[in-house]
Parts: sequence; structure tokens; C-alpha cells
Amino acid sequence: MGAKISPCGRNDIEQVLIIMRISLRQLQIFEAVAQSESYTRAAERLHMTQPAVSMQIKQLEEISDMQLFERHGKRIVLTSAGREMHKYSSDVTAQYNNMITALGDLKSSDQGNIRVSAATTANHLISHMLAAFTAQHEGINFSLDITNRESLLDQLYNYDPDLVIMGEPPTTLKLISEEIMDNPLVMIAPPGHPLAGKKQIPLHELVKCKFIVREQGSGTKAAIERFFHEHQYDFVSTMEMSSNEAIKHAVMAGLGLGIVSLHTIKLELQSRNLVILDAAHFPIMRKWHIVRRKGKRLSPAARSFQKFVLQQADEYVRTYESLCRMC
Repeated sequence: MGAKISPCGRNDIEQVLIIMRISLRQLQIFEAVAQSESYTRAAERLHMTQPAVSMQIKQLEEISDMQLFERHGKRIVLTSAGREMHKYSSDVTAQYNNMITALGDLKSSDQGNIRVSAATTANHLISHMLAAFTAQHEGINFSLDITNRESLLDQLYNYDPDLVIMGEPPTTLKLISEEIMDNPLVMIAPPGHPLAGKKQIPLHELVKCKFIVREQGSGTKAAIERFFHEHQYDFVSTMEMSSNEAIKHAVMAGLGLGIVSLHTIKLELQSRNLVILDAAHFPIMRKWHIVRRKGKRLSPAARSFQKFVLQQADEYVRTYESLCRMC
């Protein structure tokens, strides 16, 4: 007697046929449009023409017999059907990228491409580490994106970078994270500020001052607000800026005090354009982390860079200690 075959409905068969007709390239194009919310930006990212991208999305919608995107102003956003497809397409493209990386494992760790993203406050840190690493591994090419926390979270969600240098990792994603080193937040002022040179300035005196800090949503701003709340003070910033460079220039111009990562002000301290105030309970101690998405395979080159970053931490700790002695 032959084996019993489980009944399969017509809809199930049609779904299998739909999946078989969807190509990997179409899923990659779908992912690019979903992430960039623009046919034009997706085309630039994929080195395609905008009409070619639009045509592939149209074919994908015809295959699935569902509208996957809709226009909201200038943005192209996912429909409910598109969001459902995105859940699976992200996994498919991630597994494909893992396969390509696995094949690349046959190559030497002294060649290859590494995609690294870093928080804007880590710009100085990652730039020096990349310079030191590439001097020893000339065959490795880097793609470096310095961006804000919101963009880093999007990139991690979409498995884009190999490694991310950031402050506090999110708890909403499955990540593999390792601490690199301390990331102290210090209070800065121009050398001629009335508080410069004073010892252990109490917080009740500091909260009366004008402050220039990072924008709402940044990890630095969240850490500052949490710090003052723990000490039972309300923190109100006079100005919010999207970059540390803008904050430093505003502080040097006398617009207020700033709270920034110590690793972003080395040159300003050496040139005496800024000073660190001796504020009570400061610095606010945070950590730098090197992060990757769980399940994302690292190439030999990326693993080599990860190891290098962790090994270089001691050197940057010594740099921090020398900066403190300058204060």
C-alpha cells in the first residue's frame, strides 16, 4: 500500500508557486526600497535606474497579487501586506549574505570588505582605530557610516553593517555586544567662563546655567537626563544640536555649557579652546560597545577588525587618563 499523502489545498499550492516565482534579486530590490522609502535612493544604492526598480516592484506586486507600497507625500512606505513580506524577505536576504560571507571565509583575513557604522560621538575613536588597522591590513577595504542612534538601530534591524560602534545597545534586538572601553561624558566650557577653575561645582549651581547638548533621541541626551533625574534635578537644555562639532563651536562661542564625550574634544583641550569643568558627580560614565546582529556571520577580515578594536581599548584608556590630567 502506498504512502498516504496529506491533502494540500489549492491555495497552498498557489502560495508555493508564488514563492518559486519571486527571485532573490526582486527581494533585494524590495528590501532596498523598504529601507530607503524611495525608488530613486534604492536605485542609487543598487546601481540601477529608477524605472528598472519600479518595474521590478510592479512585477513583485503582480506575482503576489497585493499592493506592497503606497505613497505618503514624498515617501514610499510599506502597506500591511508589504510589512508582512518584509518580515520574511529580511531573513532571506540575511541568509543569502551569510552564504556569500561563508564562501568568503576561504579567503585571507588580510583582504575583503568590511561595513562599519558608528555613532557620531564615536567618530574620533573609530577613525583612529581604522587608521591603525588599515596600516597593518592594506588589502582590506572599509565602508564607514557615521550616523545618529536612530539610523544605527535601523541598520542593525536590517542586518546592514558587519559591526557597529555605539553606546548603550538596544534591548529590542537580538545582538552580540562586547564592551570596548569607558565613554565618560564631561562638562565643557570656554576657558574664560566664570566656573572655569572652580573645584567640585555643585549641581544646584550648574542647573542654573544654559546648556547645549545633543538632540532628543540620542543616547547622550538620554544619559544626561537620566543622570540629573537620579540626582533629583530637572535638566533643561537651552539648545539641542545634531552633532558634537556644532556643540563644541557653540560652547567656544559662549552660548552655554556643553556635555559631550571626552573622546570628542582631544584637539580642543590641547589647543586650550575648551576646558573641562570640575563638576560634582562628573564625569557621567558610559561604555562604548562593539555590536553585531546575532545570526550575522562575520568574514575573517571583520573578525580580525573586531579583535583589533578590543585589543586597542587599553591604549585609548591611557589616552583618556592623559586627557584628565590636562584638566
